[in-house]
Amino acid sequence: MSLLVKICGITTPRALEAALAAGADAVGFVFFAPSPRNLSPRQAAALASQVPRGVKTVAVTLHPAQPLVDEVLAAFLPDLWQTDAQDFARIELPAGVERWPVFRDGAALPAALPSRLLFEGARSGAGKVADWSQAAALASRVELVLGGGLTPGNVAEAIAAVRPFGIDVSSGVESSPGRKDPARILDFISAAREAAAGVV
Repeated sequence: MSLLVKICGITTPRALEAALAAGADAVGFVFFAPSPRNLSPRQAAALASQVPRGVKTVAVTLHPAQPLVDEVLAAFLPDLWQTDAQDFARIELPAGVERWPVFRDGAALPAALPSRLLFEGARSGAGKVADWSQAAALASRVELVLGGGLTPGNVAEAIAAVRPFGIDVSSGVESSPGRKDPARILDFISAAREAAAGVV
């Protein structure tokens, strides 16, 4: 199976270089002040300018106010915007920016689901594994990007159990909160690609 791999919470050129060298399909920049991965729009724009064509840039927020959205968009235009599903009803985005609504483990789901979504643990970046059985049921209906507690050690098991469209990792490839470990990034992507190759 083909698999989209996103490395989220990029904060430094070193982390970005590691993600790109390992073959990430998408890189995420967090705009949420309480997060240890939080960036200013200007910092994210400088990093995003180094991302080659073919690799998606993702703005990651949580219940953002429109002024923050506007500030990010004034600095750079991400390919994707990722935030909790309900947030999209109250923010304005350009038509060309793809939306990745986040649905959380244990929360009620709407009757009508988007064609692509990100399924995450109850709290982003906390390293807590999401409910893979719930994720697998969703992945049979939509293009599901799986997040929540993934690591180099469990990503193969997660792919086999859920069969997701994509995977998303942040804390699972860090040496400490907000500090990406290049070796863990490489190990994670290598394990994910190997597992995906074995799923038909």
